Amino acid sequence: MPCRGVRGATTAEANTSEEILKATRQLLALMVRQNGIDEDDVASAIFTTTEDLDAEFPALAARQLGWLNVALMCVHELDVPGSLRRCIRILLHWNTQKSADEIVHVYIKEAANLRPDRSKLPPVDWGELEKWIAAHIDDSARPIR
Repeated sequence: MPCRGVRGATTAEANTSEEILKATRQLLALMVRQNGIDEDDVASAIFTTTEDLDAEFPALAARQLGWLNVALMCVHELDVPGSLRRCIRILLHWNTQKSADEIVHVYIKEAANLRPDRSKLPPVDWGELEKWIAAHIDDSARPIR
């Protein structure tokens, strides 16, 4: 089975644990739902943040959604002058029979400007999305410091 990359990006409202986790959960939930991703088919995921986001590891959001057996890594993006601030990116390595052109990459909030060609999602019902997230949340996932 081929391994495909699924990309996504969003922005956090502030450099707080709560805002980083909220933004990351929303992005990851949309990536999963738009592509029909099953956690068991995810080989690994890389989470990046711009250097102005350091209050939390964004991968914790995946743990909160039950991704306990997926290899996750967090790193900072290059700090390129003039680049988008408070940005969180995800790269999923997904084992799927889908072709590369069937993959839906998700760019939301201010990050939609990074890839206007990939930002053509149907309108997001944020209330419904938060209900979906709440139904999948694992409250036992906590930060490890």
